[in-house]
Amino acid sequence: MDDLPALSRTQILVAMALTAILWLILARIWLYTPFAGGLLPLEWNGWAFSIGLGLCGGITGLSGLLYAVWPSYRQASDTYLTFVLTPLAWPDLLWIGLLPGLSEELLFRGVLLPSLGLNWAGIIGTSICFGILHAGTRQHWPYALWATIVGGLFAYSAVATHNLLLPIVAHTCTNWLAAILWKIQQRLPNAP
Repeated sequence: MDDLPALSRTQILVAMALTAILWLILARIWLYTPFAGGLLPLEWNGWAFSIGLGLCGGITGLSGLLYAVWPSYRQASDTYLTFVLTPLAWPDLLWIGLLPGLSEELLFRGVLLPSLGLNWAGIIGTSICFGILHAGTRQHWPYALWATIVGGLFAYSAVATHNLLLPIVAHTCTNWLAAILWKIQQRLPNAP
């Protein structure tokens, strides 16, 4: 991302939409392979929704702490967020939460997790895949490591509840909150 030219608002939105469609197609195709373990259900549950919001708050708080104390993480996060969020308008942030929150959770926790096993092996395996997905250049390893940990939290929540609702809510809310906080920070005087 350091060497990539800046993208326009339209290019970012189209890239997010195409990526979401790709993840949804891959998830659907995966269901027809011999490796498929089924699809984890998505069911409305007020408790899972509430816990998802709480998980969002915890992840956002921990990310903020890492941002404050770990310069490599701060640089990796700023590089990624600057690239993705700078061209976007405030209403576009809706898509930052929904597109990855739904498509990535369907692929990683909905389809891949049951295939690897609704156990620690599946949690660890999908977390590593999720972290790799968020890896950029070698300098962005702190961001990929954090994504691996967050992916583990999402996977554990899916296994614990046997429901995709909790990780979808947590992922969507985390993306929204991170984007909103970053946009606000950029408007403050003396922001990095």
